Amino acid sequence: MNKTKVKTAALAAGLPVRLMLAAAAIMLALLAMPFAGHAQGIVRGAREGSYEGNRIAGPVGGVVGGAVGAGVGGAMGAVKGVFGISDHGYRCRGYYNRHGHFRCYR
Repeated sequence: MNKTKVKTAALAAGLPVRLMLAAAAIMLALLAMPFAGHAQGIVRGAREGSYEGNRIAGPVGGVVGGAVGAGVGGAMGAVKGVFGISDHGYRCRGYYNRHGHFRCYR
């Protein structure tokens, strides 16, 4: 009669340090996501898309509008971030001269 021995691999009792550091990095990334989303316009795009879709087509339109708004808002925010374009428009107080050209006070 042949007897076969089975060896099993035992897991370590404690968690490895690399796993703990990876978990901490993931948690920090998840905490920082809302700020990055606001900075790139993802949240604003989703909010406005959801509002308009809900206003026009009801609850289903709100869901679709939110998804599309987040995608477009994220894309535009990323492009503006890469090129350094500010969301604040150039506005100044001024006047039109007699030739029809607008001049800023500042």
